[in-house]
Amino acid sequence: MRWLTKEEVIRLLNALPPHQRQLARFALATGLRQANVLDLQWVAVDLDRRTAWVHADEAKGGEAIGVPLNDDAMAVLNEEKGKHSERVFTYKGSPLGQVNTRSWRNALKRAGIKNFRWHDLRHVWATWHMAGTTMAELQELGAWKSALMVKRYAHFAPEQLRAAAAKLATFSSTIPENETPEPTQAIE
Repeated sequence: MRWLTKEEVIRLLNALPPHQRQLARFALATGLRQANVLDLQWVAVDLDRRTAWVHADEAKGGEAIGVPLNDDAMAVLNEEKGKHSERVFTYKGSPLGQVNTRSWRNALKRAGIKNFRWHDLRHVWATWHMAGTTMAELQELGAWKSALMVKRYAHFAPEQLRAAAAKLATFSSTIPENETPEPTQAIE
């Protein structure tokens, strides 16, 4: 699994041509799969309710997905509004059919990013969520049928467990600062 730091994402977004930058920004904001981003239609977007839908026949898991739209996703949609009557993402007035193009690969090179696929944007999204989103929430947001799929991302964000680790009482505060405890002798 591959993910990016925020600095790497900024470099990538700056290296992408505008139409692909919009796709990547939306994918990073929603966690949607490539096909769901590319095929997104305006009839499946409700800007007032800040929601988009992926119909069951378009979803990998075969179940409809309600997509809550955060501020980043809303910004992208507002920037794309009015460019095409049916499809959200287009290039020169035509719906996009592919993202893994020479432009994508060249942008990765310019950004100094190796071994990274478009689908890895979904990994970035999930990994970033692990810093504060519960596993159950992430499972719902990512439309995964099992918690096992969500756990594939958990090892990238040990910060989520920091609060739990801090609950363990330690004895370091009971040892005076300039005293080193005597090492215990092994029983022979």
